[in-house]
Amino acid sequence: MELKKSILELIRRAATDLSPDVEEAIQKAYEREEEGTPAKSVFSTILENVKMAREQSTPMCQDTGSLVFYIDYPEGGMERTYREAIDWAAVEATNLQYLRPNAVDPVTSKNTQNNLGINAPYIHFHQWEKDEVRIRLLLKGGGSENVGAQYKLPYPPLNAGRDLKGVRKLIIDAVKNAQGLGCAPGTIGVGLGGGRDTSYTLSKEQFFRKMGQRSADPELAKLETELYEDLNKLQIGPMGFGGKTTVMDVFIGSQHRHPATFYVSISYNCWAFRRKMMTIKNGEVEYD
Repeated sequence: MELKKSILELIRRAATDLSPDVEEAIQKAYEREEEGTPAKSVFSTILENVKMAREQSTPMCQDTGSLVFYIDYPEGGMERTYREAIDWAAVEATNLQYLRPNAVDPVTSKNTQNNLGINAPYIHFHQWEKDEVRIRLLLKGGGSENVGAQYKLPYPPLNAGRDLKGVRKLIIDAVKNAQGLGCAPGTIGVGLGGGRDTSYTLSKEQFFRKMGQRSADPELAKLETELYEDLNKLQIGPMGFGGKTTVMDVFIGSQHRHPATFYVSISYNCWAFRRKMMTIKNGEVEYD
């Protein structure tokens, strides 16, 4: 029961308590905008919403997203234990209205009303050598998911070749196409290489980086910084109303690819950038 309740608390925090680094990024974006502009007004409303959600322990957005878990556990751990705890917590979180029912059968169009279904919640399991358990949760909104994109290099429509210059063109194109539909300002996660599925998976895992945390690869770190500047020159702004902040950050990850393929997957996360982490060590739970 302790694991179940701890995961329930993780869900509550993710849905209702925006992480400090994200809130700080939104606050800075608010301060950059001119007085009297729609962008300034939108950011003011967002910040007030964040405050109210935290104080009242209510979701910061009506779309509480799909639950995506990443679990790292030591040798001897049982996947079934975590899955059962997550299922219980998802149902309870729905009953407590931390989550909106978001699991719909694509064949019957019926909503399960409890956020459980085939691959819902979705769980990535990874066994590691540490003696602690790390559980990361991403609540991924449907609107921002709809404006994600995947490309295959070379990409003739943009004259994009198989290099980082080509990658840059694709990312800018994806954000241009998204406009304000993903509830901008967005945070951009990019996965380079792998297959179609693993490329998207890598792009979403980038969302667990803190704002401003650059890639360990110097070339990718440089590209992240350049794209942050370039994308904010698009003037799409919050909710597409125009303004100085279109994206809050850009995170790029890479993995080896087959010689015949070069996939670039771009995941878009809305301003309600909901991700939390919990660590279990020696029976103690810590949240971040």
